[in-house]
Amino acid sequence: MRSSRFAPTIFGLALVLMLAAIRLADPLPLQMMRDAAFDLYQRLAPREAVNLPVRIVDIDDAAIDAVGQWPWSRHVFASLTDRLTDMGAAAIGFDVLFAEPDRLSPDNIASTIPSFAGADLPDYDAEFAAALARGPTILGFSRSPTGRSSPQEPKGGFALSGTDPRPAIPSVDKAVVPLPELGDAASGLGGLSLTPSESVAVVRRAPLLWTANGKVFPALSVEALRIAQGEDNVVVLGETSAPFVESLRVGQLDVPTTPDGGLWLYYRHLTPDLTISAEDILGPNYRDQEEAIDGNIVLIGSSASGLNDMRGTPLEDMPGVAIHAQAIEQMMTGKFLTRSDWVQAIEVIAFVALGASLVFGVLWSGPAVGLVIGLATAAGLLAFCWSMFRGPGILIDPGFPLLGASIVYFAMIFARYATTDADRRKLRRAFGHYVAPTLLTQIEASGDKLQLGGEMRDMSVLFTDLRGFTPLSETLPPPELLNVLNTLFGALGECVTAEMGTIDKFVGDSLMAFWNAPVDVSDHALHACRTALAMRETLSRLNQHDAFALSANPVARTLRIGTGIATGDALVGNMGLKTRFDYSCIGETVNLASRLEGVSKLVGYDIIVARETREQAGALAFLPAGAVEVRGFSERVEIFILVGGPELAASSAFAELSELHRARDWPACAKLAAEIEPGLAHFYEEAAKRPADFAAL
Repeated sequence: MRSSRFAPTIFGLALVLMLAAIRLADPLPLQMMRDAAFDLYQRLAPREAVNLPVRIVDIDDAAIDAVGQWPWSRHVFASLTDRLTDMGAAAIGFDVLFAEPDRLSPDNIASTIPSFAGADLPDYDAEFAAALARGPTILGFSRSPTGRSSPQEPKGGFALSGTDPRPAIPSVDKAVVPLPELGDAASGLGGLSLTPSESVAVVRRAPLLWTANGKVFPALSVEALRIAQGEDNVVVLGETSAPFVESLRVGQLDVPTTPDGGLWLYYRHLTPDLTISAEDILGPNYRDQEEAIDGNIVLIGSSASGLNDMRGTPLEDMPGVAIHAQAIEQMMTGKFLTRSDWVQAIEVIAFVALGASLVFGVLWSGPAVGLVIGLATAAGLLAFCWSMFRGPGILIDPGFPLLGASIVYFAMIFARYATTDADRRKLRRAFGHYVAPTLLTQIEASGDKLQLGGEMRDMSVLFTDLRGFTPLSETLPPPELLNVLNTLFGALGECVTAEMGTIDKFVGDSLMAFWNAPVDVSDHALHACRTALAMRETLSRLNQHDAFALSANPVARTLRIGTGIATGDALVGNMGLKTRFDYSCIGETVNLASRLEGVSKLVGYDIIVARETREQAGALAFLPAGAVEVRGFSERVEIFILVGGPELAASSAFAELSELHRARDWPACAKLAAEIEPGLAHFYEEAAKRPADFAAL
């Protein structure tokens, strides 16, 4: 029934291709699942914490309490900047927006208190601008849908290599930018936004480049590295065949990027040595922090609870300034995460291969084999993905291949169940009425062997015929006759199935059965002979209990049968059309069994077996019945009568009968036979009339 698996196989392969197409379309749920897998990588093996020249000056809750409410005066920021410059900071980057004039600027005070108009008031914006000009400072801009302008000119230059990558870089149409006097005073200008879209809840990829007004601008992290190294330019390396970014070169650092110029962030847990409170820099003992500041890149940002700059990461929530710091550390260490287009192609190809192997494994070898294939492949895939992450830092998604493979596996389990269930129903329809339940279970387990056609097998074949059927049919009305036949063959059929036989057919008043097909039945000759003995006993019981007494006709209560059994090779299989066939057997063994059933009338005994059956049946009570002429056979056939079971064969009475039988003392045999088995008396009467049959032995 392998042909019945063709349609499920096509369905399974189509399902694999459909899932691959969905993966190529990459809907949002798949992206979320993939990101979750990559987050798990980092939680299991975060980036190692090393001491690098990067520090954060944190505007934390303690600093807010010490200095006063936010926003702070630019006078405070001027003091902070001067002290960091004085302590030798290599670069000072502000993750703070300075888009509006100081709230204590002369203009703001005059608008609030008109009497101060024209007064000689301190200009804290100018003070802050001067402090910015004295140090290696970087201010930032932020992409915002409510922004009123965009950055005009980058502070450093950009060298573009390959095809112009600007179409691939996220653009800034509207932004919050620094006050012009502050922006002009700073040494650098960088983007503060950590994602191209403000709707992103977890920061996994940070833009390193932005475009505005046709120009390229760096992120705060890139600008801080440029200023710290004293470089004037950043090199953007693109592809020659397409407009996308391949990598950046910032001074001595080469940074591989995503096609849009972003960085896959590889996080580490925050440690206390990374952060210095702004309170400590603004306090009287700020010189105590000089060792932590000298020669380091310093980023100024806030973790204060009221300033709402906490962002989600794969490891933990952290302030935005810490994410900029992690990007700088990552570029310094050269420990990058990458995910190229070829990786996605490998994922799809791997899934198709895994899915196809599951389709064939489950449908053609069974769910257990499919499960082994799936588990082994899944383990190999997980190990490979993990080794790629821990080694070269290549991000390979195990989530979709495993999810898709699970869908394919369970779909194929269902398809196999549906196919197997249909096959079993077909088998039960074909064999359910003709074999024992235990044998039917074996047939179902090996149902794929039942092909149209046949095979040669060593078999035992039995034919049973009802004696006196013609006078019975003449004396009983058709309904009563049918009831008699149904009762008789129902009881005889149970004898066959009880001995693991297969009922081939009922033809009129005859029954045909065979053993050792469609599945193996050991000692099949013995099973056939035991069936014949059980039929004899069953018929006797039916006659004695008036099971056929549906009328006053005594013929219906004295039914007799004749049985012939032969053992040998026969061709067995499904014979007929593919849509309608019978499981049957043909050959010389079948013909001989049919002829022996007829010979039983000549011999005068109800059970006749061939020599091969007698030799394979074992220790039953057999007696030789001569060599008879059989129609269709050129030579005489040696036959035996089956008298009884092993108990009778081991009895002293049967041993005595066997001695007399060998001496062919038929009268003495007939006298003794009446005590052993009533039917034997008639056999010996007929034996005396067949000297030629016994002489042929």
